[in-house]
Amino acid sequence: MKTINRVSRICVLFVAFVAAPPLHAVPVAPVEYLNSGKVLPKGLPFSEAVRHGGTLYLSGQIGVVPGSLNVVPGGIKEEARQTMHNIKTSLEAHGSGMENIVKCTVMLADMADWPTFNEIYKTFFTGNFPARSAFGANGLALGARVEVECIAAVGK
Repeated sequence: MKTINRVSRICVLFVAFVAAPPLHAVPVAPVEYLNSGKVLPKGLPFSEAVRHGGTLYLSGQIGVVPGSLNVVPGGIKEEARQTMHNIKTSLEAHGSGMENIVKCTVMLADMADWPTFNEIYKTFFTGNFPARSAFGANGLALGARVEVECIAAVGK
């Protein structure tokens, strides 16, 4: 009797496996490569953001003056503020907002700037904060002191 039950279960699993559609037949949401031109000049070798399904992946943002490759003057405080404004601008350009960020990764040229960065960062959120990681980096693009990349939810 145990052998019959075992054979029956194997037959059911085999039929389920054979009847399942092949993996290549499962529809996949299109990947959209996005560049608004509202923060960084177009033509750089990366996308400002990539949308896949209901998720928006933002490339790392630094504190550049919008439309240029010039980091704002004023040190970590002003760079952090401009970085967060650039994130907000990019999110809004692609149908999302600060309230939809689920994860941020922060890169600092000097971890001693952590308290100052946090002072600015927390003013861009009301209520809940996204999950977050941070690490010190030995050199950021354009000599920046801070870079932040984010993942956010976005509607269709």
